[in-house]
Amino acid sequence: MTQEIKEQLKNIKHFALDMDGTIYNGSTLFPFTNTFLSYLKENGINYSFLTNNPSKSTSDYLKHLEKMGIEATEEEMYTSAVATINYIKKNHPTFKRLFILGTPSMIKEFEAAGFISTEDNATDKPDALVVGFDTSLVYSRLCRAAYWASQQLPYFATNPDWVCPTDQPNILVDCGSICACIEGATKRKPDAVIGKPDPQMLDGIIYKYKLQPKEIAMVGDRIYTDVQMAINAGALGILVLSGEATSDDVAQSTVKPPIVARDLAQIQEYLMECK
Repeated sequence: MTQEIKEQLKNIKHFALDMDGTIYNGSTLFPFTNTFLSYLKENGINYSFLTNNPSKSTSDYLKHLEKMGIEATEEEMYTSAVATINYIKKNHPTFKRLFILGTPSMIKEFEAAGFISTEDNATDKPDALVVGFDTSLVYSRLCRAAYWASQQLPYFATNPDWVCPTDQPNILVDCGSICACIEGATKRKPDAVIGKPDPQMLDGIIYKYKLQPKEIAMVGDRIYTDVQMAINAGALGILVLSGEATSDDVAQSTVKPPIVARDLAQIQEYLMECK
C-alpha cells in the first residue's frame, strides 16, 4: 500500500457500502462482511449501506440483512428508490401520480412517501413515469411504460445499472437494460437517472454526519456507478473485485479507481496498516 493511499484512508470517517457484490452476492453473505463491520464500529468509523437496487423497500432490505446476520437500522439504509423519491419531491413537488415500473415492494415505498401509483390503463394518466429494476416485470406494464414515454411525460429511472450481480447461473436484467428496451421502442431516454453515479446519493450522509466528501469512502464493485459517484462527489472511491468488476475492467477503464482491493477483508488490512 502506497503512502498516498494511507493518507487518504486516514481521513475517512464514514464508509458508504454498496451491497450486491460488496457485502454479499445474491443470497450469499461474504464471510468477511461482519468482521469488517465490527472493525469499523470498534474503531469509531460509521457506515451506511447504499444500493442502486430499488427492488426492495428499506423495510424489506432490513429484513433481508437481518436474515443474513447483519443488524442494520433504517438510518443506515439508502436505496435508489428513496433517492428517486427525494429527487421528485425536491424538483417536481406537484407530481403526485406516477406510473411505476417496479416491484410491489418498490411501489409500496413510493406510496408510503405519498405518491399514487396509477394503473396499467391509458385513461389513468400519470404525472410522470418511473422505471426501476423490476424483477416482477410484466410485459403489458413494460408496454404501458413505453407508451407513457412516447407521450413525452416526465420520465425518471431509479438507477443506470445494466445487470444486477448474482450467485446464480443467470443474468439479472437491471434498470439500465429495461430503459434501453424502452428507448429501442420509443427513441426516448429518461430525463433523469437517479442513483449512483449521481453524487446526490451521498448528500444524506454528508448532511447527517456533517462530513466533508473527502472524509467518506464509497466502496463498491462497479467502476461506472460506485467509483464514478465517489469521483463526482469528491469522495474516496474504492473498488472491490468481489462482484461485477474484474482486474481487466480496471485496466481498460478510463475511470481509474483510487484504490482497488480484492474485497472488504483487504480494505480492513489496509486500515489496520494505517494505524
